[in-house]
Amino acid sequence: MNEVTFQVVRILSLAFGAFALAMIITPYWTNILFKYRLGKQIRTEGSPIFTSMHKGKEGTPTMGGVIIWAALLIIIIALAIVERFYPASFFAKLGFLSRPQTLLPLGVLIFSAIIGLGDDLMGVFHIGPKGGGLKMRHRIILYTIVALIAALWFFFKLDWDLVKIPFLGTFNIGWMYIPFAVFVIVATSFSVNESDGLDGLAGGLMLTAFAGYGVIAFSEGRYDLAVFCGVITGTLVSFLWFNIHPARFFMGDTGAMPLGVTLAVIALLTNAAFVLPFIAFVPMIESASVIIQVLSKKLRNGKKVFLSAPIHHHFQAKGWPETKVTERFWIISGVMCAIGIIVQLLGK
Repeated sequence: MNEVTFQVVRILSLAFGAFALAMIITPYWTNILFKYRLGKQIRTEGSPIFTSMHKGKEGTPTMGGVIIWAALLIIIIALAIVERFYPASFFAKLGFLSRPQTLLPLGVLIFSAIIGLGDDLMGVFHIGPKGGGLKMRHRIILYTIVALIAALWFFFKLDWDLVKIPFLGTFNIGWMYIPFAVFVIVATSFSVNESDGLDGLAGGLMLTAFAGYGVIAFSEGRYDLAVFCGVITGTLVSFLWFNIHPARFFMGDTGAMPLGVTLAVIALLTNAAFVLPFIAFVPMIESASVIIQVLSKKLRNGKKVFLSAPIHHHFQAKGWPETKVTERFWIISGVMCAIGIIVQLLGK
């Protein structure tokens, strides 16, 4: 078996393993969520359109994102144990935790997941402003700290200050890489979070995004990182099995924020940050719609551009069924992800 064939087998087998493991974990985790009534609270002080469309979902368990990163951690730990005690075995060769490729994405995923889990729990138990968890400014500060740690790791630990602009070239930008990386990570994480508003929407969007960056990582010979993306993709397939309409549980900040942060870090590691607007096209549009809506209301005496924001709620308000919005956004995401991969590969 040559190297490329082995790597393909490694990616696909571990992706399937992650899918199977997540399918096993999910019933146990959802039973805990239902038993302790860890359900989502629907705010009533916001948009009346949003409230009317989603009031029926109140009480649906949140924190389903735990399944995604729990399955990833179990696989990494299991393979590390095998490598430690059975170094000559075939399974020892499947490990993908390495400092230059996957240690940083794993680290930011864990830290972001802890913050997201805390935020979700605060919302469930009505802690914080109006019982809704952390204030926005506190969330921005916390995730900016995570982003700054990642940016400093890039610059000082990995000696990384390269930015690739497809078809133009690769440029060393020195210390400016630090604010650049912080912006990419924070913007992506909150954009992904904005897309977590309909059953199955964020999970499907992240599935195509991580699969896309897995292809890019593989094309660059970053096989451990490609496996990392494959494992997350496998867990997302399992997550979607239970999260499609009507959702058994929601992803929550426990899943959306870590996935956004991790996706951005992988984009930076593959030197493919400038194709993020393609690969994460829908989350970027979701975030832009919120910014446009807020600016419009402030600058135009309360006048709105959209019936409700983010934009997926606008289409709901226009009468589109939730499943139609979700599935069409999935299609758009898949097409734009393919374009992003093409741009990255041709722009070398």
